[in-house]
Amino acid sequence: MPYTRPNAALTVERYREMAQRAGAAASGKELVDLFRLHTQLDDAFATAYRLAQIRHTLDTRDQFYDAENDFFDNAAPEVGNAQLEFYRAVLASEHKQALAEAYAPILLDKMELAVSAASDEVLELMQQENALSSRYQKIKAGAAVEFDGKTLTLPGLDPYKQSLDRAVRKAAFEAEGGFYDRNREELDDIYSKMIENRNAQARKLGYDSYVDLSYKRMGRLGYGPKEVASFREQVARYVTPLAHESMRAQFERTGIADARFYDTTVSFADGNPTPVGTADQLLAKAVQMYTELSPETARFIRFMTESELFDLVSRPGKATGGYCETIPAYGAPFIFSNFNGTSGDVDVLTHEAGHAFQAWVAAGQGMCQELASPSMESCEIHSMSMEQFAYPYAEWFFGDQADKFRFAHLQEALTFVPFGVAVDEFQHICYAHPEMTPKERTYQWHLLEEKYMPWRRYEDDAFMERGGYWYHKLHIYLYPFYYINYTLTTMGAMEFKKKYAEDRDAAWQDY
Repeated sequence: MPYTRPNAALTVERYREMAQRAGAAASGKELVDLFRLHTQLDDAFATAYRLAQIRHTLDTRDQFYDAENDFFDNAAPEVGNAQLEFYRAVLASEHKQALAEAYAPILLDKMELAVSAASDEVLELMQQENALSSRYQKIKAGAAVEFDGKTLTLPGLDPYKQSLDRAVRKAAFEAEGGFYDRNREELDDIYSKMIENRNAQARKLGYDSYVDLSYKRMGRLGYGPKEVASFREQVARYVTPLAHESMRAQFERTGIADARFYDTTVSFADGNPTPVGTADQLLAKAVQMYTELSPETARFIRFMTESELFDLVSRPGKATGGYCETIPAYGAPFIFSNFNGTSGDVDVLTHEAGHAFQAWVAAGQGMCQELASPSMESCEIHSMSMEQFAYPYAEWFFGDQADKFRFAHLQEALTFVPFGVAVDEFQHICYAHPEMTPKERTYQWHLLEEKYMPWRRYEDDAFMERGGYWYHKLHIYLYPFYYINYTLTTMGAMEFKKKYAEDRDAAWQDY
């Protein structure tokens, strides 16, 4: 896929011209035709943007794509705001219902949300926010941890964190925590500036704090902070006690009498399930699974493999985490992960394949980007339910450890929910109280762990005991207020799991 830096100034100019034409549109047909021109322009710019982003994360040390990433940190907000000028003109038109009829009524709702979440007033702040995000990513991607006589990336520590040797587990967690502790001042500086920046954007747009603005930027329709707060309290009341009970059972199962945080990662006395095979072999098994799962996924996985739309293995300089991104001009999803030999390799592959399958289906229907990507909590139903649909094929990936995998994965789905809502509440606290010092913020995380995850004990790790775990979570920095989506959609995934057990074909058609 060839990459050429787009002409951002020309794109902005074209959007402003289209906004004028939309304001003067004499008919619904004229407005719909203009929206189709917007889709072409949007797809072209987004394709270049996504290619640059993907190639930057594949190797953050690549100087060319590092420069292109810097270019888009500045250009993307400019183009985005020009696009919003076009949206405003469309929404002000007496013919806007023609778009609802040609596409879907929700298109207008999503455009209304978008225009309430940005403007030229916050352009410089958005550019600064992007630069802070890039600075954070480079710190994480550049992590080099000396351990076991090797120089490891952060994902490279994960197998050691699941070792049956308790001393090795403890040392691996301490090595990871040591990285965050050594970089704590810079990470605190970045997050403090992110809070200040995002709250400043919110105030300029007429909101009290970034909390309210974030719900707009997440595209949330039909619920807000009040409903999410109620959900969090229900988790504390009903899910945390059940999760705590399951963790006590795990510690009994593994024979650990005085469990610490570094013991939570071992599910069975004889060790966690680990996938059988190399990254290439696991991908081949995934291809076989999706070929069998349904005619739709068979076509999807053939497209993905023939187009080489995977990069799965961790290596120096590669960004951390896993994601699926869509390259609009090609209707092509791309799956990125950091395989490290743990069961998480299968989790991330099936999770991101759920996103990719949805994106591929939407692209095949010729949807505009506004409709091809639903709200974020819906996106995560696609991915987390796909993890559940893979359960019958666990033997292909884990052999005689398949039942252990299914058990551990289901337990983790349960214990994850309290963690996920803690991440959400932490962000609500931080943005509502920007006056807090880094030390005070970290103590808030300590309190939230006591509230939602009482099984976590850190007595012999001073950094973690005072609340240092939150530094691990990439979403807190890069995707503010996103994390609650995973907990909401765990509920949707469990519903799909139940349906799939009762009537596989019906569940798949619902999906």
